[in-house]
Amino acid sequence: MNVLLIGSGGREHALAWKLAASPLMTQLYCAPGNPGIATEAACVSLDPADHASVIAFCRVKKIDLVVVGPEAPLVAGLVDDLEAAGIKAFGPTKAAARLEGSKGFTKDLCRDAGIPTAAYATFTELAPAKAYVRQQGAPIVVKADGLAAGKGVVVAATVAEAEAALDQLFESAAPGTAAVVVEEFLDGEEASFFVLSDGTTALPLATAQDHKRVFDNDQGPNTGGMGAYSPAPVMTPEVVERTMAEIIRPTLRAMAEKGCPFKGILYAGLMVGSTGPKLIEYNVRFGDPECQVLMMRLVSDLLPALMAARDGTLSDVELRWYDDAALTVVLAAKGYPGKPETGTVIGGLDSAAQGDPDVVVFHAGTAQRGDDIVAAGGRVLGVTAMAPTIAEAQAKAYRAVDRIDWPGGFCRRDIGWRAIGRAG
Repeated sequence: MNVLLIGSGGREHALAWKLAASPLMTQLYCAPGNPGIATEAACVSLDPADHASVIAFCRVKKIDLVVVGPEAPLVAGLVDDLEAAGIKAFGPTKAAARLEGSKGFTKDLCRDAGIPTAAYATFTELAPAKAYVRQQGAPIVVKADGLAAGKGVVVAATVAEAEAALDQLFESAAPGTAAVVVEEFLDGEEASFFVLSDGTTALPLATAQDHKRVFDNDQGPNTGGMGAYSPAPVMTPEVVERTMAEIIRPTLRAMAEKGCPFKGILYAGLMVGSTGPKLIEYNVRFGDPECQVLMMRLVSDLLPALMAARDGTLSDVELRWYDDAALTVVLAAKGYPGKPETGTVIGGLDSAAQGDPDVVVFHAGTAQRGDDIVAAGGRVLGVTAMAPTIAEAQAKAYRAVDRIDWPGGFCRRDIGWRAIGRAG
């Protein structure tokens, strides 16, 4: 098969690494890719926002499947346009991608379908949003309604912090376009839960937990994710079954009833508290960096599973996973999640794994400059290791991190702390 992968981040490097290993693969392309992905696929300078150019490329290269990695092309309807042109694509339609593209849409769906989630209100004007915050008190959560690269959420400890977040969101929006969701703060332990869906059948994947805050001990602002591990001990078999019964299956039924059945990866951000799992938000693609740990643990061939989800034959698919744990440490450029310091040279990448097949350095925001790999974004590398326990995977990952020579980068040193504490 000839496959085109859309994207350029760490998630896409992990997908390329796994897809390239498929015995069904003839040629893997990636647009636009990155230097890490270039070791697994032929990177092409296509703009995913230019749907006509993507379609033309697929026709010339006889592409059998397009796998869309990031959320923006999904929300923009790339899958719709590819399928309309007779090109098979993995991922939700534009209408189904509203589960991530509009937090208000998802909250309303949860309300109508009785899906457990935080109490909320949606606002398009600043004054009533502030009045609601003052009425509810803190802690409280303020979210941009649309896409925000994982950073459009403020967990405000005080009313003043919530009001400042609202000011920032309304000021940064184009006139007449601002929309925010203000919701109840949920207490508990976060987890990432992924299913592969063909519109009817939902196949649960391995569980994971990421680390959103930028600094150790869960301090500092939210990020796109500073690390992850799998499995997540908080996701016991009972919690997984409740998540499927109370959150995932009702969502898929509701989407089908709306005429936009969900096909692709449905990623539920959960809060697991004393009363069970509640939905924080949905994403409509693999998480980043959760994808990296999932791909390390996946035994089965990914490609036929993605094809089955697209074709509506997922009931015939069974996925197998390694019992070992996997853990990813994200290395970010100094300044992230604000303005990152780009262009700094990264050394030691070839020696980081020291030949261990259970250590992989996935590239995200990197670029090639002559013979050097340089930082080209905020989150730059995802150092991923697999071992029998999360503690062993953590130790192995940090040994690899310490072999990388990059004064311009930083990372958290406590990825996996919650699971290790539970085990200890």
